[in-house]
Parts: sequence; C-alpha cells; structure tokens
Amino acid sequence: MRFVGVAIALALMLGANVAAAADYAVAMYGTPKYGPDFQHFDYVNPDAPKGGEMRQWALGSFNSLNPFILKGEPASIVHDTFDSLGVQSADEPFTVYGLIAKEIHVAKDRSSVSFVLRKDARFHDGTPIKVSDVIWTFNTLMKKGNPAYRVYYSDVARVEKTGDREVTFYFKNSGNRELPLILAQLEVLPEHAFKDRDFGDKTLKPILGSGPYKVAKVDQGRYVELERVKDYWAKDLPVNRGRYNFDRLRVEYFRNTNAAMEAFKAGKYDVRQENVSKLWATGYDFPAKEKGLVVTKEIPNHEPQGMQAFFMNSRRAVFSDPEVRHALAYAFDFHWTNKTLFYGAYTRTESYFSNSELASRGTPSEAELKLLEPYRDQLPEAVFNKAYAPPSVEGKNGLRQNLIKADKMLKDAGWIIRDGKRVNAKTGKPLAFEILIAQPSMERIVNPFVENLRRLGIDAQPRQVDASQYENRMEHFEYEMTTLRYPQSPSPGNELRDRFGSAAAKTEGSSNYLGVSDPVVDALIDKVLSSESRDQLVTRTRALDRVLLWSHYVIPQWHINTYRMAYWDRFGRPDHHPRYSIGLDTWWQDKQKNAKVAEALGER
Repeated sequence: MRFVGVAIALALMLGANVAAAADYAVAMYGTPKYGPDFQHFDYVNPDAPKGGEMRQWALGSFNSLNPFILKGEPASIVHDTFDSLGVQSADEPFTVYGLIAKEIHVAKDRSSVSFVLRKDARFHDGTPIKVSDVIWTFNTLMKKGNPAYRVYYSDVARVEKTGDREVTFYFKNSGNRELPLILAQLEVLPEHAFKDRDFGDKTLKPILGSGPYKVAKVDQGRYVELERVKDYWAKDLPVNRGRYNFDRLRVEYFRNTNAAMEAFKAGKYDVRQENVSKLWATGYDFPAKEKGLVVTKEIPNHEPQGMQAFFMNSRRAVFSDPEVRHALAYAFDFHWTNKTLFYGAYTRTESYFSNSELASRGTPSEAELKLLEPYRDQLPEAVFNKAYAPPSVEGKNGLRQNLIKADKMLKDAGWIIRDGKRVNAKTGKPLAFEILIAQPSMERIVNPFVENLRRLGIDAQPRQVDASQYENRMEHFEYEMTTLRYPQSPSPGNELRDRFGSAAAKTEGSSNYLGVSDPVVDALIDKVLSSESRDQLVTRTRALDRVLLWSHYVIPQWHINTYRMAYWDRFGRPDHHPRYSIGLDTWWQDKQKNAKVAEALGER
C-alpha cells in the first residue's frame, strides 16, 4: 500500500485520522489476488480472437433502454454499454479492480472512499469522463433513479470533488467494509447527455455510455442488439483483456418458455442456461444435439445459491402471522416434487445462503449465541437451540402426518374448519390467497401444492400473468404468494438492506418482497456490514440466516450446484472457468466450429 499526498493533506485539513491507502484494487478482506502489475485475470484467454456474435434469450418483453429507473421494462443487456469505476473479479469472494478509476483510496476507518479517474477514460462520443459526471450520476440516481438506490446507498452522507480527477464519497458511519467496493461498481453516466432529456423518462433512445458495447439495433419487445466499440478506451486494460470478444451481442425476447425452446432448437439463438429440470432431462433430444452441433454441459457452480422458495408477502394480513406461514410449509411435498418432476436433480434449500460457508448449520455456535443473546426476548426460542430444517415428507405417511400437524398449527393460530373451509375463528374470513406465476413451467410445481392446501381447507388460487405484468406487480408489492429466488454473493453486504431492511420494506422497487421489517434483522445486517474479518462475516451472516429462517417468510424449495448450459457449438472457452460466474463474457467465436454450424443451419 502507498499513500497519496492529496489524501493525506485532505485528512490533515479535516483534522481526522482518515488517511487513505491508495491502490489499484480493494479487497473486502485480506489482499487482492492479483498484484498491481497483473496482465489479465486467470480465467480469460488473453489472446481470444475478436469477432462474430453471441445470441441469447430473455423471457417477456421490454419497452425501455433506461435500466436505472423504476418506470418501464428495461432491457438488461444495456448494462454492457456502461463502464463503472471498478470491476469485480469473478474468482475472488469480493475484490474490485480499478476501471474508470486508476486509483482507489479507502480511509483507514472506512469512513470514506476516493477514486482518482483515468485521464483517458471517455464516453462513446469522445468526451472525457470527469469527476462532475460521477457526482451527477450518484446524485441523480438518488433523486430520480429507482427508489432502491436510496436504500442501497443510504450510508453515503455526501460526495465531493477533492482533486482535479478525484472524487470522494463520505459515509454516515465508519466501519462498513463493503461500501467502498459497492461504490466502485457505480456505472458512470454523462451529465452533458441529459441537458435536453429527462433522466426519469422511459425511453428507447439509447443512453450515451462508455462501455465495451453500444446499442446498435432495437425492435421493441422483440430484440436488442449491441455492437462492440472498436475504439473502446479501456480495451487494453488488464481487467478487460480477453473479455468482450464478440462484435455483436443480441438478446431475443420470447413471451413463453416453450416458444423460446423451439427457437433454440431451430438455431434462432445460441446459448441458454437451463433452469427447468424436465427440459434438461428430456428436452434436448433433437437432431442437432445428436449430430454434435449442440453442446449440453454442466459447469460447476461455486456461487452461493441463495434462497429459492415460495415467497409470502408479510405485508398482507393473510401472511402477517409467522405461525400461519410456518404451517403452510407442511403442505409442500419437496420429496415428491424432486423425484417425480425434477428427476432427482435438486437439493432441498435450507438457508438463504445455500451452497456456501455462510449458511447456518446445526445449532448456533458460541460466537453466534453471543451475537444473538441481546435479542433473545425478540426472537423465537428455536433460534437459540434448534437446527432449522424445512418440513420433510420422507418416510411412511409423511405428507399425511405433515398435514395433520399443519391443521393443528392453524387451529392454534385461530384458523378453524367451518363447512369444509379454513376460516378465522373470530371474523369468519376464509384463509385464501393468490399464487402469482410468471412462467408456465411453474404450474406443475404450484398445482400439487395447491391441492395439498385445499386438503387443509385453504383456498389458494394460481394466477399466471405475463412477464411484464409480473414484474410490475412485484415492484409495487402487489402480490400475496409467488415463487422467487434471492441469489447471493460470496460476500453479502448492502444488498441485504435492499432485501430484508425495514426501510426497503416501505420502498417500492426494492427487493424486500417479503415485507421484512424487523429491528433485530436491521441490527444484524448492520453487524454483517461492519464485519472486520471473513470469520466474523461468516458468523454474523449465519446468525442473520437463523433469524430469517425461523421467521418463516418463505417455504424453501431447491437448488443445484451446477450451471446447466446448452449452446450451439460455435464457441471457444478459456481453460479455466471463473469460480463465481458463468463467464460468458470470456467466450469467443471459433471460426471453424461456427462455419460447421452455419453450414448445417443453411446460414451460408
């Protein structure tokens, strides 16, 4: 680490012990894997050829190229047109290397972070990226951007210009180890491009960016195509070497998964990550696969798999009681679902941080108990002395026994059977709710669950809507139950506030779909964010996990520790796969392979 005079002088002027260490990268804990003179990440081919295209697919539609606001349905691919202050490596839990920022200065007490911008960083119109652009971007996102930004960046007190090419973010509280890295991921937008347009408008006019791609073609609701920027200012930086190899990236949109699958078979797009186990087991027996033109491959996935589950919106009266939420979990037959519908492919999820060391396991450790003890009178006793596990139906008459237990739990919670219907003993109101579905493939999972609920006298109604309506209802928390997944990073941080924080529960557009508003959860999130070591982070995350699990906001479903990839055999891939990413940005088009596929499809 070396010290920069500007930072030291600033610290002395402020009369505070905030001297900052300047570096090319910042690691959440420890030191970066790659040294200051590294030439490229280990998981890329630095000599990968440029050219060709990669076509992917998306479900639903889009009507906007502005991904920074709540209004409209944005095309997510456009993020590749914007550069950020730094780049996260894909083979470390959380380390950020400078991109727009040449140097990153983090205060010793983590009360601020400064970024020194590269002189040659520029937008696609040739305009240099200035400190004023960084400040304008941050302030605009906080004022006019998706409301989730205000939760995500809530610990930032102010941002100021502190040098000719230096910008500093000051924090409300010191000790948040993740916040400097989060701010390094800020995508910088051009202030001058918005002099004659409103940032808050839904628009199909591309926003000027600085990234490796720019928008080339758009057909609303059908496709978005990007083209590689040939004179991209950062193409030779070590963080980008071997990446962004395709001349064109294209995303085709489909209204349903069946149409998308048929289009893949016909060669209308190239790559799909398969999330439907039935399709993976039975859907790829078609001529092109048999001829070796299509590859199906399971790639090891070391990313924490998070929580996929039936999500219950605790804002709604029907799900306000955790005992009712808990009782409903006994009606889900994972064992049957996995065996009959998924060909035994999945593992039952038992944590919000599944497939990682962050997941709680067994009973709490001494360190966890010490952390949880101050909140004992606010938490279920089970948090302190039981290992969480979702209800299992394995064994003789497992489902029947579970439904008997659920019946008793519901009666104890004040919901009785009257004329064959589950009703509230005091008000007579029936226990009824809607299960919101976006993908038709989920019906085969939801319908058996609904039948089990009906055996309990519960009126659960599946409701399938299109992807755009689903997204709109989720943004405004207009749902009762749905099936959803919270992915997790190897180093959780500020996103926890967005998903589980009390402020986010009141903020439309946030990811707090469960409506979690609990001072204990808020306090534990604060502790996670202020962790001083990896061991401390693990302990605190496991404690948070226990509290969330025993609050029964979800009915856990399943996860898998591989990426199931199917792709037309047009591509080359690096020898080493990134540990925490699928790594599509490191692939390239292989000319010989592509020629073979193109000839078979009659493209030539």
